[in-house]
Amino acid sequence: MAVCARLCGVGPSRGCRRRQQRRGPAETAAADSEPDTDPEEERIEAGAATLSGVGGGRSAGPSSPPRCSLLELPPELLVEIFASLPGTDLPNLAQVCTKFRRILHTDTIWRRRCREEYGVCENLRKLEITGVSCRDVYAKRINPRVKSGRFMRILPDYEHMEYRDVYTRLLHRYRHILGLWQPDIGPYGGLLNVVVDGLFIIGWMYLPPHDPHVDDPMRFKPLFRIHLMERKSATVECMYGHRGPHNGHIQIVKKDEFSTKCNQTDHHRMSGGRQEEFRTWLREEWGRTLEDIFHEHMQELILMKFIYTSQYDNCLTYRRIYLPPSRPDDLIRPGLFKGTYGSHGLEIVMLSFHGQRARGTKITGDPNIPAGQQTVEIDLRHRIQLPSVESLRDFGELSRVVLEVHEQLRREEQQEGGPEDAEGCSQQSPHEPPPGPAQPREELPAEPGGEPGDGGAAAAAEQPPESGQGQPFVLPAGVSSRNEDYPRTCRMCFYGTGLIAGHGFTSPERTPGVFILFDEDRFGFIWLELKSFSLYSRVQAAFRNADAPSPQAFEEMLKNIQSLAS
Repeated sequence: MAVCARLCGVGPSRGCRRRQQRRGPAETAAADSEPDTDPEEERIEAGAATLSGVGGGRSAGPSSPPRCSLLELPPELLVEIFASLPGTDLPNLAQVCTKFRRILHTDTIWRRRCREEYGVCENLRKLEITGVSCRDVYAKRINPRVKSGRFMRILPDYEHMEYRDVYTRLLHRYRHILGLWQPDIGPYGGLLNVVVDGLFIIGWMYLPPHDPHVDDPMRFKPLFRIHLMERKSATVECMYGHRGPHNGHIQIVKKDEFSTKCNQTDHHRMSGGRQEEFRTWLREEWGRTLEDIFHEHMQELILMKFIYTSQYDNCLTYRRIYLPPSRPDDLIRPGLFKGTYGSHGLEIVMLSFHGQRARGTKITGDPNIPAGQQTVEIDLRHRIQLPSVESLRDFGELSRVVLEVHEQLRREEQQEGGPEDAEGCSQQSPHEPPPGPAQPREELPAEPGGEPGDGGAAAAAEQPPESGQGQPFVLPAGVSSRNEDYPRTCRMCFYGTGLIAGHGFTSPERTPGVFILFDEDRFGFIWLELKSFSLYSRVQAAFRNADAPSPQAFEEMLKNIQSLAS
């Protein structure tokens, strides 16, 4: 009410006039003979009088400014006022009086709240507009063979639906699951984006493009959707499988965690059995058939992932993740990136900045380095000046430059009594590779992750090129890369460490490497021990409800997902 009164201009600051001025004795006696007003209206007028400065122990004298009541404002003005208030305040406002309750049945108020708070843009009264949107999003992407005559069957009946129901029974009820989430699928993880899409709440699973096309846009498919049906209650539908939407359930377990459950898992099965399901999954996940993959180890990894992830088609738990906060002095804008990881294909990594260090945290992972682990860490205090292009082609020359920095950092850590990062978290001592060019280990398929090394001044960081200038870049001979279409110029390079491990995250070790910044949207990392190159490209997508409420909340989120991965 206080907010309404201020918006209406009640009080001396707006100079509102009251239709009835202060009465004399005769007028008061005449007024006593009139019928009583609505008690609810009397309460509103009393509240308005208090807000206009009559209360507080001061009596209204002849010079008191005129006052007005909210009840005297025209309905169209009250509609405009109420539509400007948060939707969560409107139910309490409806309990004030019968007039307010009638006005709050105006659908224009709730339509504006749906649009401004949740981005709803569909028109409930124009089914054809909704049909076009849902036809593209929910029919073609699920089953391209669906006939046009079936489009209307998967749409709710909007003819008798009101925006008030959309707000109260759908958007407000499920507001806590909007944003970015990481599904708990063992080491593989994932990226789920729950959004308001038209008149639906959709859970979109974001998938990297097919290996090795790291610059291609992300792929996505719906896992579940929530909408209102004729009975005006929210309906949860599972979208997994190829037989269309079916009955599902969502449970908000606790803050920043929820789970989904499918009640009709028979819709996930295909008539051709597991073999057909595997072939279909392989085409969607990798864009090829098993016969096209000649590497035997890669075939084993793919089959293992299918068997493991298919166990989670019935029930999944999701934990909230935030996008990293951005600061003006960051090297580049932090965010999500797609990266090449050898036989494991493309994975999603979150790049964040922490003072003098940058970290790449896996959002999706694999059996070697699971989701949640820090795949690379870059020491921004240690610039590396790459040799000339002719010398850079020699892997031994690049290895010499990087290992000089690595050895200096190791000596400094020994003098300081052990490795400790800038945040005060104890770190494992970095793995010291043998002298000379390191040989890759076959049991560790081009797979990384990162933790920091500390140190002082960096050798080979003298007279670095200006950040705005490009420096020629070429991969040294013998360094493998899934994508040969990498940039041939870079801005700057830094010393970094990457995490490698055996299957099942056994014997994890941090190994030295080189972080190469190409431009605002691409960077790379050379793993010296694996003699492998990973190329990363920014995920070009706008995510709503994904910002951390504070830097501390983001740091806590990183610790939580890493502890779960460990």
